[in-house]
Amino acid sequence: MGLPEGFRWGVATAAYQVEGAVDEDGRGPSTWDTFSRTPGRVRDGHTGDVACDHYHRWPADVALMRDLGVGSYRFSIAWPRVQPAGIGPVNTKGLDFYDRLVDGLLAAGISPAATLYHWDLPQPLEDAGGWMERDTAYRFAEFSYLAAERLADRVDMWITLNEPVVVMAYGYAFGVYAPGRALMLDALPTAHHQLLAHGLAVHALRSRNARNVGLTNHYSPAWAATPEDQPAADAFDAFMNRLFTEPVLTGRYPDLMDGAPFVRPEDLAVIAAPLDFLGVNYYQPTRLATPSEGPLPFDILDITEYPTTGMGWPIVPDAFLSLLRTLDSRYDLPPLYITENGCSFPDEIGPDGTVDDSARIDFLDAHIKAMRTAIDEGIDIRGYYAWSLLDNFEWSEGYHPRFGLVHVDYATQKRTPKKSFTWYRDLIASSREPAGSR
Repeated sequence: MGLPEGFRWGVATAAYQVEGAVDEDGRGPSTWDTFSRTPGRVRDGHTGDVACDHYHRWPADVALMRDLGVGSYRFSIAWPRVQPAGIGPVNTKGLDFYDRLVDGLLAAGISPAATLYHWDLPQPLEDAGGWMERDTAYRFAEFSYLAAERLADRVDMWITLNEPVVVMAYGYAFGVYAPGRALMLDALPTAHHQLLAHGLAVHALRSRNARNVGLTNHYSPAWAATPEDQPAADAFDAFMNRLFTEPVLTGRYPDLMDGAPFVRPEDLAVIAAPLDFLGVNYYQPTRLATPSEGPLPFDILDITEYPTTGMGWPIVPDAFLSLLRTLDSRYDLPPLYITENGCSFPDEIGPDGTVDDSARIDFLDAHIKAMRTAIDEGIDIRGYYAWSLLDNFEWSEGYHPRFGLVHVDYATQKRTPKKSFTWYRDLIASSREPAGSR
């Protein structure tokens, strides 16, 4: 079997990771501006102040995507650009940037896929409690309405939230991402308030005639270290995978939310607004063991029997296939898009001026083959977005990891397409050739 008709090959980025220009045209501060400027929070004190300067260099980056042959570009809209305080009137200059970007993409034959929240909460909202407060969900719905009011006539794919589990876990439970609050299990309200924000945003987007509305979740297959550790793996699975999927697709929470005082009876009907698609982000599986101490019901162990990426993440394409099968068997799924999949390696420009990232090619090839197997088995997958178009600011690791198909020299902002760029371009071109034409 081949790919479904209209299958989207794409690349993805996120606003704070690539845009820079954090003080230009009325943009307000985000939690990531505050977090990255706090000593000790980000490796080597890196910030997203300049990043890839995509705010100014987007025409060249769109030209790269046109050369790559992708049919879609997944970007995020920076809430602090549109509403600097997270509330109140639109900052017109901020929305003007996304207007220009969307028009530039369409002129290049590339479909815009907009993510409304990729972790850059306006700092004034965090000062008022952030995602621990229910009011933030209503503020997000207003922002979603404003973005769609300007762009829904041309953006044909909308993602409300990117990886809400990461915001809950890394941002509010463990404190290793912005806003850096270490609440552990007391961070659970942030899960519900994000999901409520999603449901309210779905309604807001559709009220402005937005098309193709969905949610993107991060998924990691949970492996028990031993049969005795299965309860720990089940607990991790509930937190990582089920907590942000079941309320949306079934209208019910896993047991861990039973009796939560912040969940109102009417909320789940809002959260379970029908989706046009579900976004799946996959990088690696996780091995779990029963904890000896501590507040969490699991310990995370290293997976050592597989090759690893430059960040030490195990490379297990079979786990990706297993994940897709699990989602398909658990739920009555809408169409799926693989909205992120990729890897970091310490890519360097060689003496001949090229970047030989053969390990990335092997990674992408193996995971795309796993996806194709899932499609052959009847799982409805409509697109694949490689993370990422560009090397970029990778959160608490700063500019050290390189995930891009394009190498970025941060001192000069020079872009150098890597060997994987050419490989992906050729893969996309060959997948569009009529059967029997080669």
